[in-house]
Amino acid sequence: MKKYSNVFVFDHPLIKHKIAILRDKNTGMKEFRELVEEITTMMTYESMRDVELVPVEVQTPLETTTQYKVPEESIAIVPILRAGLGMVNGVHKVFPTARVGHIGMYRDEETMQPQEYYCKLPDGIENKTVFLVDPMLATGGSICDALAALKKRGCRKIKVMSIIAAPEGVKTVAEAYPEIPVYISTLDRGLNEHCYILPGLGDAGDRLFGTK
Repeated sequence: MKKYSNVFVFDHPLIKHKIAILRDKNTGMKEFRELVEEITTMMTYESMRDVELVPVEVQTPLETTTQYKVPEESIAIVPILRAGLGMVNGVHKVFPTARVGHIGMYRDEETMQPQEYYCKLPDGIENKTVFLVDPMLATGGSICDALAALKKRGCRKIKVMSIIAAPEGVKTVAEAYPEIPVYISTLDRGLNEHCYILPGLGDAGDRLFGTK
């Protein structure tokens, strides 16, 4: 696959270990959900290397010192419903005060195209760094539509995070939005005729929430 300057594939042994368990069809709902959160937390650390910091004065037991913090109310999480919900707590472990918006998408089973049915975002989201999260980046259609919705509402700083991605989806998103960084944990082989990622891990939403 062509390399894109805005696409970052993590190559961490611990993430690889957790993804191996995540893929296993015998991994139960509780463990699957915990693994998604753990992987997301690790991805959040890595994806925030360029986060904006502001100086603050801190009084230690010995003296006053200038330190640096992430500004309050500067982070928002926007999961693509419903599987994206499984990644929210993983980001919250790093930024517990981050506001959460929601974008609802479903895939038309005939056209395989995403359809938006819901969008509710925090006030002032245009001034926040937005994590757009979805465990699976398959065709890229849902993420591109979600990015368009965020851009329409004035968002300027957006980071996409997906755990498993197909080359087809990475190409679609990277070329449509070259200014937006895309972080993925692993790049899979491709899509099947039903647009499911191979080898993938099945339907992430069903495995997170125990549905079929």
